[in-house]
Amino acid sequence: MMIRNTMMVSGLAAMVSAAPAFAQTEVEFWHAFTGRLGELVANQVETFNKSQSEYVVTATHKGNYSETLNAGIAAFRAGEQPDILMVFEVGTATMMAAKGAIKPVYEVMADAGAEFDPDGFIGSVKGYYTTNDGKMLSLPFNSSTPVLWVNRDALAAADIDPDVDLSTWENVGGVLDKLKASGNACPLVTAWQSWIHLENLSAYHNVPFATKANGFGGLDTELALNGPVQVKHIQTLGDWAKDGKFIYAGRRNESGANFRSGECALFTESSAGYAGIKDEATFDFDVRPLPYWSDVEGAPQNTIIGGASLWVMAGQTDEEYKGVAEFLNFLSSPEVQAKWHQDTGYLPITQAAADLTREQGFYEKNPGTDVAVKQMTTNAPTENSKGLRLGSFDQIRGIIDEELEAVWAGDKDAQTALDSAKKRGDELLRRFEQANR
Repeated sequence: MMIRNTMMVSGLAAMVSAAPAFAQTEVEFWHAFTGRLGELVANQVETFNKSQSEYVVTATHKGNYSETLNAGIAAFRAGEQPDILMVFEVGTATMMAAKGAIKPVYEVMADAGAEFDPDGFIGSVKGYYTTNDGKMLSLPFNSSTPVLWVNRDALAAADIDPDVDLSTWENVGGVLDKLKASGNACPLVTAWQSWIHLENLSAYHNVPFATKANGFGGLDTELALNGPVQVKHIQTLGDWAKDGKFIYAGRRNESGANFRSGECALFTESSAGYAGIKDEATFDFDVRPLPYWSDVEGAPQNTIIGGASLWVMAGQTDEEYKGVAEFLNFLSSPEVQAKWHQDTGYLPITQAAADLTREQGFYEKNPGTDVAVKQMTTNAPTENSKGLRLGSFDQIRGIIDEELEAVWAGDKDAQTALDSAKKRGDELLRRFEQANR
């Protein structure tokens, strides 16, 4: 188990006296953050540790999201699991199905006698990590949503008004034409292509990504990512790639470096890109809502979250769980969440944190930083825009990535690629369903 008692006595006191030693309960927290985000998590942990003397949290980076999830699973099988494991949103169904491996957050809080109000969390965030009857399984921590980052200097250099309307994909297409004609070598890049250009595209246009309310309604779900809206969008991106207007740089956020260096004009990426862009960009930038197709009725609806939540692992002691409850309440407090939101671009996961951020004047001083919040909360989520809860979703994303890469390379048209992604993904969903009946 990953919480140990650390003796807090000086060597001199140990030699002189046999008095009882002071002990702290250690809470081990595994996460997936490096760079600026890793520094900010370390600051949160340090602040918590200094705020009280009963518990000490130790935070350990275990690789990217996929690697951290796999490390947690392997550790549980070996009986060496941490107390808290960061799991990205697509791992939610996997964690829910891991019988005996987790202790739901609502149970942790109740057993520890901690004050905890799940209704204080923003609905579009909370719904992703709760049961159908509203019981919170894991604690939302770093929740983001995709937005459009704009290099205003690159637009000006192409004789384009930096305030040009980029609210629709139709408008974006016209701007890409001008950027390309001006000699810009990187008009548009993207991070997290499946998350932004299929998963969020579907939610934003209120069309299903999968049946059974995107998996919330049962394990017998099937992918529905090959409908007319998805095919139109992916084919458009494929055509732009062929023309050199959309540049593909990788499956995750590799393209972030291209945008932060000033090379690229437009960048679809997580709202949490704010931390790195603000830190590194030497050009004038702003953030806009994710574009939508104006000919789709009801669009835009709302985007869905990415990021991760914190799962409490089973097999710990009551004292350890009390420490976990204290730390989770600390992380979700208005002051800590407001600072996290302002430093990173992640959503404020509670309404209190959003209200505090507004009261502190942050949105007024930093125009556009509330775009992600508005995009997520303006419209109430529908069955198509609440989120995704699909088994083996990390592997399904890998399949989607392969098929999208075939489109970008010109080897497949969008319909063929998305039909193949559905067929291959459905096979994994059936295996997951079989294994978890």
